Amino acid sequence: MARLFGYVDVTDTGFIVAVLSIAFNPLFWNVVARLEHKTRVFSRVFGSAHAACYCLGAVILLLNCVRSHCFTEAMKSQPKLEGWDCHWTYYSGVAISAVGTLFVISSFLALGFTGTFLGDYFGILMEAKVTSFPFNVLDNPMYWGSTAIYLGWSLMHASPAGLLLTAVVAISYTIAMLYEGPFTEEIYRQKQKGVKNK
Repeated sequence: MARLFGYVDVTDTGFIVAVLSIAFNPLFWNVVARLEHKTRVFSRVFGSAHAACYCLGAVILLLNCVRSHCFTEAMKSQPKLEGWDCHWTYYSGVAISAVGTLFVISSFLALGFTGTFLGDYFGILMEAKVTSFPFNVLDNPMYWGSTAIYLGWSLMHASPAGLLLTAVVAISYTIAMLYEGPFTEEIYRQKQKGVKNK
């Protein structure tokens, strides 16, 4: 493992920018969503909860494009692992990315736009917890699917830097899940209390 990461220059500016963009995204959307949940400031500014949620979703998508660009540029600026620069590793990466893409797209289709982009923080609640595929296979399939896409992309490029950045993605998402999970459960617990009190 140490040999693998001996290929990575963690002081490279592109690598640092990639790490910061990876860490920034979930921090940003959690701060904005919690601020909205507490104050409804964005719903007031945009005129409705739906408009505010769609705007946040658009910003998150843009930030994800920036993150992916930074990730790719960091990989390209670092050396490849020659032993992995072969067809077997490349096609393994393709397969892992395909599974990740399946999880991301199927999660989006199951949740819809507002369910994907923190609509529950805006008061746009789903009728019930989604339990169909891919949620019946694993928790947080959007996050794990996205992580798998980055892992596959790293293998396709035989990139030790990409593997290390993928670990940063996984850690960032794990921290986000620790904050989002209980908070979202509390939102729906309050919804159930409100229904019972009527």
